[in-house]
Parts: sequence; structure tokens; C-alpha cells
Amino acid sequence: MDKKKLFIITGELSGDKHASLVVQNLLENRNDIEIEAIGGENLKKLGVKLFVDHTKAHMSAMGLTPKILFDHITLGKRVVEYLKNEFKPDLVLLIDYGGFNLNISKFLHKAGIKVFYYIPPQIWASRKWRIKTVKKNISKVMTIFPFEKEMYEKEGIDAQFVGHPLVTQMPEPSDRDKVFEKYGLDKNKKLISIFPGSRVFELHYLMDTFLKAADIIAKERDDIQFVIAQADSLKDSVFNKFLKNNKIKVIKNANYELLSTSDALMLASGTVALEAAFYHTPMIISYKGPLIAYIVYRLVRCIDRVCLPNIITGKDIVPELLMKDSNPQTISKELLKIVDDEQYRQNMIDNLAQVKQMLSKHEAAKEVAQIISTELKNDQKA
Repeated sequence: MDKKKLFIITGELSGDKHASLVVQNLLENRNDIEIEAIGGENLKKLGVKLFVDHTKAHMSAMGLTPKILFDHITLGKRVVEYLKNEFKPDLVLLIDYGGFNLNISKFLHKAGIKVFYYIPPQIWASRKWRIKTVKKNISKVMTIFPFEKEMYEKEGIDAQFVGHPLVTQMPEPSDRDKVFEKYGLDKNKKLISIFPGSRVFELHYLMDTFLKAADIIAKERDDIQFVIAQADSLKDSVFNKFLKNNKIKVIKNANYELLSTSDALMLASGTVALEAAFYHTPMIISYKGPLIAYIVYRLVRCIDRVCLPNIITGKDIVPELLMKDSNPQTISKELLKIVDDEQYRQNMIDNLAQVKQMLSKHEAAKEVAQIISTELKNDQKA
């Protein structure tokens, strides 16, 4: 019996990890599938043949320089030619990495290759016109948020909500006493952790505001302490420039420990808010940037809310302090409300618990593997 052929395209480490979990589930139940990919170490360890190792191809390099653009175009042409003329897959699975993957889907569709998409681009957050590209070129979309499924189906796109991969990847909450002891924190004081973002752009616009908010609270209260979480992606030399001479303790590689043991969180908007929601930790999120960029964002987004827990539940659970509201006075006031108003705090915790409940009914990698397995079983090559 001829083996079915699956080709997977990822563009960065997170996509490679998501892909490997899908492949692991597939291989547990099938031995008649030949899998190749653009991926990284996680897929390679499972025995998947890599067309290109995306870490060596610098696919996750930041920015859109002429060289990166040229490399992407060249790689796209190479992989399409290879799939069309040599590998001839029964199915191509795209995972995340919207800029590259949406573009390549056009050429795969023209070549008559069936394409599925797992973790599709967040068209609800920006560039909503990209849904036309999805409709034209993608046979099935596997969404990680329930509201995405509805959005795609309204456009006549075959979509299935498979759950969020973070649900099964998040570690259990840490022990507060052990974390406080490990990092030299005072067990008798409340902890507010500051997550200023993982990009230099975010540090530029938010770090000073967050530090000033912490300073306002510190001057009023001696029962509250602060730490700053430094993203793995940011070098010390870059991060320290934005700290100036601030004396707040900086902790690296401890996101989950801090998210699960803090009394409140000061966050740059992003996936970190969803991670915090899984631990039911009260928070505020903030965003600030150039006015023109914010105006454009308001024009291209499909959903009014910004914070993922708010979007998922359709409720205003977490304060969204954007642009002019992203100031030290407002941020400090909202954080003190979380710390001091017990009923307000408990309401936020109860509502955050709903986020995990809504996403935990599914095991994403397993469901994606089942969908692919069914497709490859049903598909009869001509």
C-alpha cells in the first residue's frame, strides 16, 4: 500500500513545537504516512525529513529587509516546485507564520495541492481582508479560539475549533513560598510582576510608563514589592538600556513562576495575558505606540477588545489601558484596586477561570492529528 504524504510548513520555534505535537499524535496511530517539513529540531527528533531547517534559514528573523524578503521568495519558489514535481503530497499543513504561509498557499492552490491551516493568522486583530486569501486557497482552517470559527464560517470557510495548544503545554502553578525563596522576595509582601513586552518596540513605549506606575505605588505602600520579567528574546544589553538606574529586581526565564504566584500583573498586551488567565491571576494590560499606527490598527481590526481573555469571553474582565490611558497614574490606580478591593479582585479571578474552561474542552494537537488522519484516510489519490 502506498504511503500517504503530508508536508508541514512552520516558520519559527513555536510552530515547530506545535507541529511536533501533531506529528507525535499522528505517528501513535498511523505508520502509513510519510512526513516532510520546513521545521526545526522538534520535528527532526521525531524523524521528520526537513526540506529546510527554518532556524538555519533565518525564517524567524525580525523585520522585512530586502534580503529577508528575497530569501522568503526564493524559499517559497523552491518548496512549491519540490512539492509539485517531486514530493507530491496528499496534504500540506500550514502552521502559524501568516505572512509566508498565506502567500505560499496561493501557489499551492494553483498547483492543485490541498492545504489545511492550523493556528491561522489573527485576521480579527488586523488586515481582515486576508480572509479572502484563506477562502480561496485553504480547504480547512483549524482555529485555536472559538470566536475564530464563527468568523470563518460566516465567510463560508470550512473551520473547526480544536482548542488552544497552550492548554496542554502550560506547567502547573508554582509554589509561592518556593518561588519567593528562590528569588529573594519578601513572603510578607504582595507581589506585582511587570511584563513590559518581548520586543524593543514595546520596551520603548511601555517600560518607562510601567516603572513610573510602580514608583507611584511604592511611594504609597510598603507592603507591595515588584519584579520585572525579562523576555528570553531580549539581550541584557538591550533590556538594561530601558531600565536606566531602576532598582527593581529583574528575573529572566521565570515567566510561568511569576504569572502563577503574583498578586497582580502589569502586562504589555499579547499572549502573556492568556497565559496569566490560565493561572487566574488578576492583571491590567497596556499598549502604547505612535498615534498613526494606532489609528490604522483601529481601522483594520475586526474586534473592539484587545486583551485575549476579554475577546474570548466577550466580557470586559481585564482593564485595557491603551494610548492616553496607558499612563502611570491610571495604571497604578487600577493595580491598587485589584490588590485592595477584594470583591473586584474575586470577580476578575472568577471570570478569568472561564477562559480556561472555554478552551480546555479540547486537546489541540490530538484534534488536529485526528482531522489530518481522517482526511488522509478518505483522500484517494488519482
